[in-house]
Amino acid sequence: MALKGQSIRNGVTITVNGVKAEKQLIIKLSESWDESQEKFFKKMLKQGGRCKVNGNVFEITTKERTDIDSKGNRPVNIPPVPGERTF
Repeated sequence: MALKGQSIRNGVTITVNGVKAEKQLIIKLSESWDESQEKFFKKMLKQGGRCKVNGNVFEITTKERTDIDSKGNRPVNIPPVPGERTF
């Protein structure tokens, strides 16, 4: 079973053996992977980093999230208290 195009998201840059790769090349390479290699690669797509699958070195770079604070928490939007006004 190979990867699908939707597995590779928009903000992810992938290089194979030092050369920037298109989605179609990654999908073609994934056709020869077994299930455990496919699961591992999907995890790497989420977190980024370097890995080696079937002799190919992949370097995965993800777009940095700007909505997370230094502790890794998402922003909390507290609804305003009714009747309270800020002057």
